[in-house]
Amino acid sequence: MEVEAGGQRDGAASKFSLPVDSENKAKSFKLLSFANPHMRTFHLSWISFFTCFVSTFAAAPLVPIIRDNLNLAKADIGNAGVASVSGSIFSRLVMGAVCDLLGPRYGCAFLVMLIAPTVFCMALIDDAAGYITVRFLIGFSLATFVSCQYWMSTMFNSKIIGTVNGLAAGWGNMGGGATQLIMPLVFHAIKKCGATAFVAWRIAYFVPGIMHIVMGLLVLTMGQDLPDGNLASLQKKGDMKKDKFSKVLWGAVTNYRTWIFVLLYGYSMGVELTTDNVIAEYYFDHFHLDLSTAGTIAACFGMANLVARPAGGYLSDLGARYFGMRARLWNLWILQTAGGAFCIWLGRASALPASVTAMVLFSICAQAACGATFGVAPFISRRPLGIISGLTGAGGNFGAGLTQLLFFTSSQYSTGTGLQYMGIMIMCCTLPVAFVHFPQWGSMFFPASAGATAEEYYGSEWTDEEKKNGLHIPGQKFAENSISECGRRNIILATSATPPNNTPQHA
Repeated sequence: MEVEAGGQRDGAASKFSLPVDSENKAKSFKLLSFANPHMRTFHLSWISFFTCFVSTFAAAPLVPIIRDNLNLAKADIGNAGVASVSGSIFSRLVMGAVCDLLGPRYGCAFLVMLIAPTVFCMALIDDAAGYITVRFLIGFSLATFVSCQYWMSTMFNSKIIGTVNGLAAGWGNMGGGATQLIMPLVFHAIKKCGATAFVAWRIAYFVPGIMHIVMGLLVLTMGQDLPDGNLASLQKKGDMKKDKFSKVLWGAVTNYRTWIFVLLYGYSMGVELTTDNVIAEYYFDHFHLDLSTAGTIAACFGMANLVARPAGGYLSDLGARYFGMRARLWNLWILQTAGGAFCIWLGRASALPASVTAMVLFSICAQAACGATFGVAPFISRRPLGIISGLTGAGGNFGAGLTQLLFFTSSQYSTGTGLQYMGIMIMCCTLPVAFVHFPQWGSMFFPASAGATAEEYYGSEWTDEEKKNGLHIPGQKFAENSISECGRRNIILATSATPPNNTPQHA
């Protein structure tokens, strides 16, 4: 697979294996390449995130065994599901700051390795409290999503960022489906070696634990923060200046678009996490399937990330190529709203074929909406990119925890009824995307503001004194490289309206 953003390689950038822009971000994407730094970063990023998804949701396909071993009630299972996605609300916020101030390499590597001991601790628990606590701690590892998306945004050009973000996060999320296959297979293999069921599920947890250690070491030794090197070394050389955390944080929390995307992601990624927790048990209990069959069907939900989330990002990039940012916003609304409708169908379906069909369609739309969300998020603000990624990612976990707490913890609702209510919430919580307006590009229903430019929008994040020190230069380069967000038609009109020997205002 290869994605091309267009343009020619600059002579000064010949040290890179891929063509790059003025920020040395890759303008093309070659899936089968492991070239340093762009493609190596891509593969390290998605595999480490994949590993964390495997460990976080490793319990889900084994719940019928674990609940008998630990005498878990439905409330215990529901609370553990809430705990597994709640821990990373805090860790994702912290990871955003770490990426901005220390770089994504350290953030990803240290978190993956620090969580490894808690994964091994699953083999030692003997009651509901231990089960809930350990799942809560393992869930902290999902903050690698933030480092994943931040890393991609620093390595790849804005014209292909939706596709690349979708691939990296989508393939990482695929771990939630892969673990539905991996853990039952490991469990049965250990049982065949003579272990009892109550011992086999505990030993099975050594597989994701070892994966954590291996990936942490690989990211630490082979990763690179930025196209030009690691953040700390560039700051020592004076090639990059340190920013003030207070100003970075303020820029993120005072931008209203940040909070809309926190909500949107809460009901795209959030509902995906919730479904990962409940879907295998739902098919096991509701349709009276055996553990392997229920796990295989449930795996289809997460495994759809192989193509669904990248497709959402690609559709975002494709729409922007012709119609600009406004197409990205429409794409997001359509996908997420459709996902809500299919979720309602999933909860109402009484026949297994109809249920599986609804689940697959719901999965495709929800995951594509996740990709579409991060086709827009990198454009919200350039200075606090890490904080915004962290807040948006935390929104996904907050939405997951809230939804599971409301509809899947109490015996008041059946799982099918909970799925229907979740679908309604998805459709309602997607409506605020209509209020997202970029002055230089417009919104779903309104065009760009007269005379507004990307340079002014991103330049407003800095004071005059900071501009004198050159701190705003990366943001200005990003603005120049984001001209495609005007849409091809608007670029052509602006160019044709420009007198000879003059420069268009947006260039």
